Amino acid sequence: MSGHEFPPQLRLLTAGDYRCVFDRAAFKVHGKGLLALACPNGLGHPRLGLVFSKRNVRRAVDRNRLKRLTRESIRLQQHQLPAVDIVVLARRGANELDNATLHRQLLGMWRRLEKDVRKSMAS
Repeated sequence: MSGHEFPPQLRLLTAGDYRCVFDRAAFKVHGKGLLALACPNGLGHPRLGLVFSKRNVRRAVDRNRLKRLTRESIRLQQHQLPAVDIVVLARRGANELDNATLHRQLLGMWRRLEKDVRKSMAS
């Protein structure tokens, strides 16, 4: 289990961190019910921020489940991800995804993000 923690260094903690990603989003990855915005951070590791609004995911239990599964996915994939700040936003219909589908969706999004970042670094 060592090396798979989710310490505060892997999180976007301040409003300024989020604003930076929203203003300078170099990468966008869409999934069913989810959108990930990312920008390079120069820290050597990815950081994650979550925006699951009550407007898009009505029930608190659904918002908490989505956040928990997204954090778990990042925790397990952190060593494969590039050094970017990522903000994951929920869109309408995200709460209709079951856990297995959501997990597959997030894995696909992380792979696409990694590929997009690698492609941009090469050019």
